[in-house]
Amino acid sequence: MKKLRVLIVDDEPLAREGIRMRLDREPDIEVIGECSNGREAVSAIKRDAPDLVFLDVQMPRLDGFGVIAAIGVKRMPQVIFVTAFDEHALRAFEVHALDYLLKPVEGARFLEALERARSRMRGPELTAISEQLRALLSDFKPEKKYLERLTIKANGRILFLGIEEIDWIAAADNYVEVHAGRASHLLHATMNSLEQKLDPNSFLRIHRSQIVNLKRIKELHPLFHGEYRVILKDGTELTSGRSYRDKLQKLVDDPL
Repeated sequence: MKKLRVLIVDDEPLAREGIRMRLDREPDIEVIGECSNGREAVSAIKRDAPDLVFLDVQMPRLDGFGVIAAIGVKRMPQVIFVTAFDEHALRAFEVHALDYLLKPVEGARFLEALERARSRMRGPELTAISEQLRALLSDFKPEKKYLERLTIKANGRILFLGIEEIDWIAAADNYVEVHAGRASHLLHATMNSLEQKLDPNSFLRIHRSQIVNLKRIKELHPLFHGEYRVILKDGTELTSGRSYRDKLQKLVDDPL
């Protein structure tokens, strides 16, 4: 009989010992290792490819959800979550039909979760488990919010400029110059900080001093050494930097 290869991940030594003691009583289980933190777990999962992981949710630095995100839901083995009481986490596990054990672990509940793991190994359920993990992560990783408008103060007035109105942005000493149609506006910000707040599906940095609205790009003309001449719909011509070659090449390679 093929044994179920199990990895135990918990930052509490006593918790790991308790799970191991219970697993040692099961003849079809092989404990292949223990990890005391999330980073160790990521390395062990990638290296040893266990069938099942008992995964502590609350660990410092990299928690259980961070481990899953680092591995990827498609590559993640079966998981039985181990957690101290957390109402939000428990509700999420139940909604997505994922197994969890509440600390201190109770014997009957432990055997119930383990038996479900055995059944899944015998059935075609791993794809469904991946979808359940993906849905779980979305509950704990709120979608990043990007800027919807800029607030620009100039000449005693305050202008609200919708992000979709921007054509391109240029660095200007301690400011950025925002070009929108025939107008341009100075905004007290850095290129790096503004880039982080703009949706990467809508804006692309093509030079250390230039960011472009992707919907405004009309043509790309390859130049030397990986540079491009970027022509916008209003006729503006910009030249990309060499270090941004891969980003523009991706636009060329992806026809959609």
